[in-house]
Amino acid sequence: MQGQNISDVIEHYLKAMLDSSRQVEISRAEIAQHFNCVPSQINYVIKTRFTPQRGYVVESKRGGGGYIRILKVHLRDDQDLISLMAENIPQALRERDGQALIQQLYDAALIDRQAGNMMLAVLSHQTLNMGDREAEDELRSRLLLAFLDSLRYER
Repeated sequence: MQGQNISDVIEHYLKAMLDSSRQVEISRAEIAQHFNCVPSQINYVIKTRFTPQRGYVVESKRGGGGYIRILKVHLRDDQDLISLMAENIPQALRERDGQALIQQLYDAALIDRQAGNMMLAVLSHQTLNMGDREAEDELRSRLLLAFLDSLRYER
């Protein structure tokens, strides 16, 4: 271990845990205590070493009973269309434009009918009716971006 800094050691430890499972759930405080470091060191390692570009998705829950879940994922082969769509989604997305994008995903066989229908329901005016059209369109845009981001990985 000579020549390794604490971040390298923590990264190695977490990756060893992931070798036996595609996902791990950790307590930031427990890992920090295990390595006798500050919890922000754990945050740093997770934020810089366990990124989507490196094949990881990180989910967290704060507060009592909180956790950090690290999932090892595989990039999909059809990244071009998903990336192109994500790059071109406006900050505010009208319902009909959202419907057209979902249809494109279905036509390209990136989603099945059930997933498409669920997203259409989530993005609908009936669901998102906030009384403020601009806020609704902005929320629709963020939701579709999150959906596209989830399509980048196979779980």
